[in-house]
Amino acid sequence: MGRKDLAHVKKSTRPAPAWATLATLAAAGCGGADDPASEDEEAPGDTASALMDPATLAETAPETFHARFETSKGVFVIEVERAWAPQGADRFYALVKNGFYDGVRFFRVMEGFVVQFGIHGDPEVAAIWRDERFPDDSVVASNTRGMVTYAMSSAPNSRTTQIFVNYGDNSRLDEDGFAPFGRVVEGMEVLDQLHSGYGGTPSSNQGRIQAEGNAYLEEHFPELDYVVSATVVESGGRP
Repeated sequence: MGRKDLAHVKKSTRPAPAWATLATLAAAGCGGADDPASEDEEAPGDTASALMDPATLAETAPETFHARFETSKGVFVIEVERAWAPQGADRFYALVKNGFYDGVRFFRVMEGFVVQFGIHGDPEVAAIWRDERFPDDSVVASNTRGMVTYAMSSAPNSRTTQIFVNYGDNSRLDEDGFAPFGRVVEGMEVLDQLHSGYGGTPSSNQGRIQAEGNAYLEEHFPELDYVVSATVVESGGRP
């Protein structure tokens, strides 16, 4: 499984490997069938406005913090260690704090491999963020069960908003530059229960997910589980 297998979908003008392959991790998804998508509500008020202007979301994350995800199957909590991947931690902190993941679908659920998500359900927001790439981090931690990592293409500095949680020991991804920034410390059993009947099929249609948002997924993949809301716990203590 190569780095290109965990890429996520880009605009149709982007090179094919960028999302034909983690889309073959992302349409490819995390390497095709094996790699690392209801509500359409956006965060209200200033939060929604902030998502329309990525340049304003440039905070430095705490050295350690927790993100609590309420989903259609229950709650899980990610503990982020900024020292593992500073760039990834900062981006994740900004996205969660501003409601980016609220309502998004788990569009790639590959048993024993990964669960992948992070395309916003509103096509306007998705269009703004899909090319908001940020620099790569060095790999410090390993892609073992419960570790959380950004999807990316074979190109350098190609990470944006899509992340995946490792279901199994995927340490082979380490050598391809997939740098974990956190780990699931509560609710891994919730992630294990996410609907996996579609496998990697939704991910092969990332262009339509980007263009049509949750409306497309609700129509064609109605059983996908989703994030109800995600919130940051900055103290370092768990919720």
